[in-house]
Amino acid sequence: MTDTTQQKDDSLSPQARRWIRSWLSLLGFMVYAMILVGGATRLTDSGLSITEWKPISGALPPFGQDDWMELFRLYQQTEEYRVQNAGMTLAEFEFIYWWEWGHRFLGRVIGLVAIVGFVIFAMKKWLNRQRVIRFGVLIFLGGLQGAIGWWMVASGIGETDLIDVAAYRLMTHFCLAVLIIGLIVWFWLDLVDEKTDFQRKALSPVLTVFTVMVFIQLATGALVAGLDAGRTYTDWPMMDGEFVPVGYWESALGFRNLFENVATTQFNHRLLAYIIALYAVFVGYYYRQDWFRPGLRVLLGSVLLQMFWGVFTLVSAAPLELALIHQGIGVIILIAAIRSLHRDCYSAAGDNLLNRSRRST
Repeated sequence: MTDTTQQKDDSLSPQARRWIRSWLSLLGFMVYAMILVGGATRLTDSGLSITEWKPISGALPPFGQDDWMELFRLYQQTEEYRVQNAGMTLAEFEFIYWWEWGHRFLGRVIGLVAIVGFVIFAMKKWLNRQRVIRFGVLIFLGGLQGAIGWWMVASGIGETDLIDVAAYRLMTHFCLAVLIIGLIVWFWLDLVDEKTDFQRKALSPVLTVFTVMVFIQLATGALVAGLDAGRTYTDWPMMDGEFVPVGYWESALGFRNLFENVATTQFNHRLLAYIIALYAVFVGYYYRQDWFRPGLRVLLGSVLLQMFWGVFTLVSAAPLELALIHQGIGVIILIAAIRSLHRDCYSAAGDNLLNRSRRST
């Protein structure tokens, strides 16, 4: 049944609504940039270059040769340096250090923008109970993300015997970032023009399933990146000459194959990509009467682009530039899916009637 309860919010002036949406837009763009910088940090093996967690003083970059040498000395104590980067020069260390420092610094800036905006809007009495909860959750998740980021780094600097961060921790870190940007997009979309009569419908099962599938695919992509699996099997459509690679399941790993086996993670990522592509065709057919909607065309077009770009990235052995674009398109697909889900859930009254009449014919 359609819920015909109006979703208007008359407590905000147009000016207040614009400011809050602008704030959410800025946060969304910054989180998107954070995701890409984080991807570059992983793909350049920069994540373990900073071996200490200093939330306040860590915001300052190193000053002078003595600072650099001390930071380099700490990095030289890691397994990653001893096993993978022995003989690295100070200049090479500086390169990976700046990637990680920039990643952490951007996270601090995002937190500052979020808190300052929240405080200003509260002082102006623009935040009702719902917005306080929503924006409070965003700020909490941002703080949690910092803690998870350090939990991830700790897996590669002595907490485990790994020379890189644990892939499942990287996946957790990435998925939380994706969740945050998804919430930002949904909250932004909820701030509709107050003069428009809107109705709320139940979430579309078709688009909900699609959105969840894209989220899971992004998670499997994080595992692939964490294990460098995209640079291990670079043939397509086969994997080392087989559709299902020989090493897909190692009995010694058991359930951990899903998170630690290079062959398993890449095959699962490929298989889910095929399933999503087929499901996208179904979505296009199901909403064929709504094909005029730009959001739906962007969604399905992005899936098609991602398919081709993913294969191109794979057979090119996942160089940094191609891999980052692949990651960026994946997040755009999720945003487009959320946009389509929201558009279907919150539609103008007349538009709802139009679509119901079309689907009934």
